[in-house]
Amino acid sequence: MFVDQATIYCEAGDGGNGCLSFRREPHVPRGGPDGGDGGDGGNVIVRAERNVGSLGNIAGHRHWKAERGGHGEGSLCTGKRGQDAIIQVAPGTLVKDAKLGHLLKDLAKVGDSIVVAAGGHGGRGNKRFATSVNRAPREFEPGGVGDRREILLELKLIADVGLVGKPNAGKSTLLSRLSRANPEIASYPFTTKFPNLGLVRIGYDHQFVMADIPGLIEGASEGVGLGHEFLKHVERTKILVHLVEPSPMDQSDPLDNYTNIRMEMELYDEKLRERPEIIVVTKCELPDAAAAAELLTEKTGLPVLQISAVTGKGLPELLKRIVAELTEPEGW
Repeated sequence: MFVDQATIYCEAGDGGNGCLSFRREPHVPRGGPDGGDGGDGGNVIVRAERNVGSLGNIAGHRHWKAERGGHGEGSLCTGKRGQDAIIQVAPGTLVKDAKLGHLLKDLAKVGDSIVVAAGGHGGRGNKRFATSVNRAPREFEPGGVGDRREILLELKLIADVGLVGKPNAGKSTLLSRLSRANPEIASYPFTTKFPNLGLVRIGYDHQFVMADIPGLIEGASEGVGLGHEFLKHVERTKILVHLVEPSPMDQSDPLDNYTNIRMEMELYDEKLRERPEIIVVTKCELPDAAAAAELLTEKTGLPVLQISAVTGKGLPELLKRIVAELTEPEGW
């Protein structure tokens, strides 16, 4: 199950109490205080892991609680430290404070982590309070209370290549042809309900991650449909491959479809205007494909590729273009 947003409640462990104890042994009169300190409570940690692809692994797990610290004991025995609660998420997850809304950390790389709730400190035992004038202290400290916090986890996929375009432009078909991903494919719009990732390998030298971004519609930048849910996954892609269908099922104009999608992305984030883009006309076996490619070339001034994910025509040229873009200094 693909989940890209989750709100969870984190409760760190309380610290253990300090111990009030005095040494009691035969032939050791006035042994003095020997109460140990309490152990620290465990932290709640969010960590980006390599083999996690979404937030689906924590779906339904609303509360996360770390272990409390052990209480101190006599003979200067310190209580055990509480075990941490580690929440594993996919790289690219934003960790936000759910109440205040500010960003705590962007876990962009594998291994990035953040302590979202710190455990309470262990209390001091009465041995800590012994002085030259107070040799038999009866003071001790209770353990500190661990942090409580509600956080919002929001995943923005990290991919080298993002496939964008109107619904039914052929994004899922292309992803399934170039990688081992098996997205749902059908002949009706909005077949893809969530982004799909696939690893594309080219010989022994190159490989890259390709993301199939669900179809966008006009008004997506304002939240129409699931606009924001889809557009946020475009932000981290290094290259955009814009697929244009030459004969859309809704009889719309291919050039207008391209322009509308570009406008929605730029309204959502102006930085996307500078993102490298490869324009591709899909389903080139259709009679209108060549005319659509020519119009797009005149409109954008960029070379437009024609491919067919079904027959395989044009796919080698597309892969060469993608590798060339990724091997630029701004890419890989």
